[in-house]
Amino acid sequence: MSRSNDTWILAAQCPSRLGTVDVVTRFLKERGCYITEQQSFDDRLGERFFIRTEFRPLASDFDAEAFQADFATRAFEFEMDFELTPPERRTPVVIMVSKADHCLHDLLYRHRTGQLPLDIRAVISNHPDLESLVTGHGLPYHHFPVTPETKAAQEARVLEVIEATGAELVILARYMQVLSSEMCTRLSGRAINIHHSLLPGFKGAKPYHQAYEKGVKLVGATAHYINDDLDEGPIITQGVEPVSHADYPEDLVAKGRDIECLTLAKAVSLHLERRVFLHSKRTVVFKR
Repeated sequence: MSRSNDTWILAAQCPSRLGTVDVVTRFLKERGCYITEQQSFDDRLGERFFIRTEFRPLASDFDAEAFQADFATRAFEFEMDFELTPPERRTPVVIMVSKADHCLHDLLYRHRTGQLPLDIRAVISNHPDLESLVTGHGLPYHHFPVTPETKAAQEARVLEVIEATGAELVILARYMQVLSSEMCTRLSGRAINIHHSLLPGFKGAKPYHQAYEKGVKLVGATAHYINDDLDEGPIITQGVEPVSHADYPEDLVAKGRDIECLTLAKAVSLHLERRVFLHSKRTVVFKR
């Protein structure tokens, strides 16, 4: 389901209590807002309620500031945290890459064609290889080399760019560096990473070649928010692709790249559309 160009998004969460759906729907009715899509979930184990509503104001003089102020008063009773997102909002982002360019190419294409409502403020890399690709799209490219000895200083420069550009989301499009604990903390909830998912798991160099030797039948990818556990942050979405004995290592690599692109783009889209709620070490993700 694609979002209409004139719909607003109200995303909220609160402790599980009687009347949580009503407080949203009744308020929207009172304000003359027509609901076009709504999803909710009550976590009975965590005793937490989540709701996402797309709506269209029927009045032409809709006042977003007054709407938020009035709803905040109503939501206070339910200890409800909420966020209101206007139509056609383009989220400011910074993309981080290393040498692999497949995910970056895909994001740039979806940005150019409007498939992802991104406002790409900068691309940061620890290698110079992709500068011409990025500058060819009219985007700033920052090359910040990194070694174990310069890691802290390099990450400080990265954070300077993120803060200076006002980026609300950081996309690690195959950025092949382990982020420090401090960096993970600073970017908590606003940095999405992508990595391959193979069963059994293969670590180290050439994972697809290792997978070939074991005769795997599925390759996949996982998109998640970063945290201090390497590749184990809260999962947003995953993708898989069947393979067979007829697929050689280079075939597994090619299929892996494709599924990485698709999975990362889906995760970014879900985040931008406020369909993802962080919930402890997990996520609540409403389908599109």
